[in-house]
Amino acid sequence: MAGNKKGNIFQRFGKGVKDVFAELKKVVWPTKEKLINTSAVVLLVIVFFAVFLTLIGSGGRWLLDKIGFYDTVETTEATTVETVPETTAATTTTAAETSESEA
Repeated sequence: MAGNKKGNIFQRFGKGVKDVFAELKKVVWPTKEKLINTSAVVLLVIVFFAVFLTLIGSGGRWLLDKIGFYDTVETTEATTVETVPETTAATTTTAAETSESEA
């Protein structure tokens, strides 16, 4: 069998952890002031859109109320009539008539 280039599972796991820490050392972390400023901007945008969408929803509800979209309509109970298919005497034959005509 050829040489095992990958190594066993523990060697591969250790190499993966080592690579993660090497990449984390390359990351440029924000300063405390930058982190606070960007967090404040994100929170303000969230609050703005929450208020904006609430106003849109309330305005839509108000508009639909004004045009009567949510008004209930009283219905009367209608009677249903069953339709029975009509058969004529010429088209209905019994088994006895069929057997008599064949004999």
